[in-house]
Amino acid sequence: MPMIRLTVPADALTAEGRATVQRDLAAVLLRWEGAPDTAFFRAQAWSYLVELPAGAQRTAEDDAPRFLVEVTVPQGALSERRKTGLVEDATKTVLAAAGLAPDDALRVWVLVHEQPDGTWGAGGSVIRHADLVALAQQDREQADA
Repeated sequence: MPMIRLTVPADALTAEGRATVQRDLAAVLLRWEGAPDTAFFRAQAWSYLVELPAGAQRTAEDDAPRFLVEVTVPQGALSERRKTGLVEDATKTVLAAAGLAPDDALRVWVLVHEQPDGTWGAGGSVIRHADLVALAQQDREQADA
């Protein structure tokens, strides 16, 4: 159930960054979640790009673009170490997609939303974290066979 949403001002990403940032962020999320790199799990890592119209984002100081990355994962899916790695790598990915330097890292905010167990469903059924862990284990065993 990993989902990642990047909200950016219009034209804040480079052309190449706009073309690749969603898949790049989804890959970062799956890596830090520890999910197997399989077609099934890649298809479940939804990534959204929300582009705000010109003038829709400002600070009290300036109009320089800011970037908001919102990540939704099952509660307990990420340890503190994994959250830290996810935030660092998501920030680097967004900076690269915008053509910005590491000095601009404070312009990227990453919010990790942990969805309580039993409050997410797909395919008409409630999906629990344990279900996803079992699917991941099954995928790993099939890959090793």
